[in-house]
Amino acid sequence: MTKTMITDTEIKLIGFDALIKALGEVTAEKFIALIQKDKFDYTKWQTKLFADIDLSTLSQQAMQYRKLNK
Repeated sequence: MTKTMITDTEIKLIGFDALIKALGEVTAEKFIALIQKDKFDYTKWQTKLFADIDLSTLSQQAMQYRKLNK
């Protein structure tokens, strides 16, 4: 996306589209329901997500993923 600023509505639409593409409609709906029910804190979750992996390994895995998913 080349825009420097997008609206909240655009972010939601892009996010829903990504979820549906990755999970399918039914599972995406379930994911959203689970997140809302659990009072999910993305910021806390994100800080713990890669806590046990060094930067070099994370970078290698990201490059491999991109290579396989172009």
